[in-house]
Amino acid sequence: MHFHDLEQQLDGPMAAAAATAYSARLLEQVSAETLDVPVVHHPLGFVCLPVVRDGELGVCLHFFGHGTDTEPGVEPHHAHSWDLTSHVLYGRVAHEPMDVAESGEPTHRIYEVLSEAGGRDEVHPTDTLVHGEPCPPHVCTAGETYRLPAGLFHASRSDGPAATLVLGRSRPGGRDLSLGPVDARGRGRTTTRRRCAGADTSRLLRTALRRLHAG
Repeated sequence: MHFHDLEQQLDGPMAAAAATAYSARLLEQVSAETLDVPVVHHPLGFVCLPVVRDGELGVCLHFFGHGTDTEPGVEPHHAHSWDLTSHVLYGRVAHEPMDVAESGEPTHRIYEVLSEAGGRDEVHPTDTLVHGEPCPPHVCTAGETYRLPAGLFHASRSDGPAATLVLGRSRPGGRDLSLGPVDARGRGRTTTRRRCAGADTSRLLRTALRRLHAG
């Protein structure tokens, strides 16, 4: 299914059925090794299948609560360079926005995240200090779709197994950012999106397919 067709279906009355059918078909193809898609541990604490990378457009499957934790030292609040549409396939996902302003007592420094080949992300401190105030979380359950504009700081968490189908549309000139400690000490850091082991991948795919079909 083309990105634009999928995007339109997520706006329609049959969004849940379309998202489930699309995701199940992808997982079956990856499981049968007829579709070569990497399965990676993301530093933010979920497993990611980057299904489509087509210029400014992207499609991923995200899985929470499958034995993956946030990488130590990684601040969960971040902002994308792309507009995000996320449909919850199963489970519950809490979207936790952060209100960020350059006025007030600094609580965080903004860091820029530069993605490199091989799943490496270079995280560099900027000169921008901000005051961050957590906003009330918004919890989405299976069948719901939510959208986040580029540049909005947020974190996504789940209190149990959950999966989302994620569509992204990059904005020209956008930057991927994260929040971090005020005292940068002149240093950045490197995070890595590690590929899942074969047995872990097979177990995840079977579990996810079972939950999708049960739903």
